[in-house]
Amino acid sequence: MVLDKSNSNSLMDISKIFSLLQPKEEEDINYCQQLNQATFTDDEKRLTELLSQEQYKRCINQRSGWGIPVTPLRTAAAQGHLHCLQVLLANGAEVDSLDVKAQTPLFMAVSAKHLDCVAALLKAGANPNGSPHNNCSPVMTVAREGDVAILRELLYHGAEVDVKPKIPDWASNATACRGPLYISAVYGHMDCSRLLLQHGANPDYNCTEEKMLSQIKQPKTVMEMCLRNDCGPEYIQLLIDFGANVYLPTIIMDNTTRQNESVMLLLKERGKSAMTFTCPPADSNQVVISCCIMGNSE
Repeated sequence: MVLDKSNSNSLMDISKIFSLLQPKEEEDINYCQQLNQATFTDDEKRLTELLSQEQYKRCINQRSGWGIPVTPLRTAAAQGHLHCLQVLLANGAEVDSLDVKAQTPLFMAVSAKHLDCVAALLKAGANPNGSPHNNCSPVMTVAREGDVAILRELLYHGAEVDVKPKIPDWASNATACRGPLYISAVYGHMDCSRLLLQHGANPDYNCTEEKMLSQIKQPKTVMEMCLRNDCGPEYIQLLIDFGANVYLPTIIMDNTTRQNESVMLLLKERGKSAMTFTCPPADSNQVVISCCIMGNSE
């Protein structure tokens, strides 16, 4: 089951976000606060009773609270109150409603690691990619946290595995094209990295947007960042197994055993016939290796 939802907007819809801050009728605010309170305390019975009354039901998608005004559904997702969340959805709560940070209820459930709420929201039609107005996404968040069960649920419902631009062209930089595969590797979440690759993540740049890559002076491959962050040979082998281009990374070798093993694995895969070592100054602990590849290097 794959959802085809377009994220056509790359800039924050300022007018929509600021509209969330506009004051509502005092009576409606009171109704919304009661809904939020029942949800926050996980009082399913009280919530059901309130929503049986029209004046409360019409406020189900309104926001209340100090700091960041939130909907009752956002409260249920953040707190992990599954039964209240299901009651709200059954009574017409907007599944992809945004808070002032452009965070959806799904994004909050993912961030708080509430798998049951994540599954319920996705089943109700939540966009697995979150909001196009938020520079982060549920998949990026879970790749950092390493929760493979939630990641599997998101990917099953069609979440994107390669990073997409959510910033204007003039702001593109190396950080902008670091997707979930890069994040999961740097944070040491092997199971998440493997799952992303199994679902088609690009093993080289974790980005298929040629325009985006062309605007970055020196884009780094996932493999190169694994070498630089000493992720270990198991990550290099994983990327090789899924078809990463072994001729793309610039190899930097230092005195750590794990990185030496990773470099040797990569050089072996390149089928090198010669190596030229460029020695650094005496006070440096790194050696930059340039490889002379004989024959076809495609």
